[in-house]
Amino acid sequence: MASVNSPDDPAPETSDALPAEPEAREERAAAAPELTLGSGAAEEELSEERAIPALLRGKLDRFGSAIGTGRRKTAVARVRLRPGSGETDINGKPLEDYFRIERDRLMIEAPLKAAGRLGKVDLWVRVEGGGTTGQTGAIILGIARALEALDPDVHYALSDGGFLTRDGRMVERKKYGFKKARKSFQFSKR
Repeated sequence: MASVNSPDDPAPETSDALPAEPEAREERAAAAPELTLGSGAAEEELSEERAIPALLRGKLDRFGSAIGTGRRKTAVARVRLRPGSGETDINGKPLEDYFRIERDRLMIEAPLKAAGRLGKVDLWVRVEGGGTTGQTGAIILGIARALEALDPDVHYALSDGGFLTRDGRMVERKKYGFKKARKSFQFSKR
């Protein structure tokens, strides 16, 4: 049976014990690698990694216009963006005439504000399908993709704002034997 050290017994010596002298402690601390929560090398690697977008969804045409396609629900928007005075043409109408609700207009301008291009680029948009909410979401994604094609440096500003994410929610289809997608007919036991 192992005995517990009593005050009479000498303390066992271990080779792992730290030296008692302060100079020896300083030498050992200098030899051991120091743990830090942020080193310059990791920040440089991170900034280099963030500088290059992984995938550009938009493209530039031969005239220098940026092209982006956006989709939301059943709406599809084709967006052309070029440097200009800030004019917006949606299906042949100005922005204020096509979208009467101010919320939709502000949402369409949001990616331009995030990229710092509001009033500096002209927009030409063809949108079809869906309703106003779907068309607004499709235009936002198309603008964001075109802005990214025009200037890849704005990728992270647009990504942080959530403008480059395609909203994949769709209306669920109607199933056979149901009134709607999930609503059933009234059940009658007798």
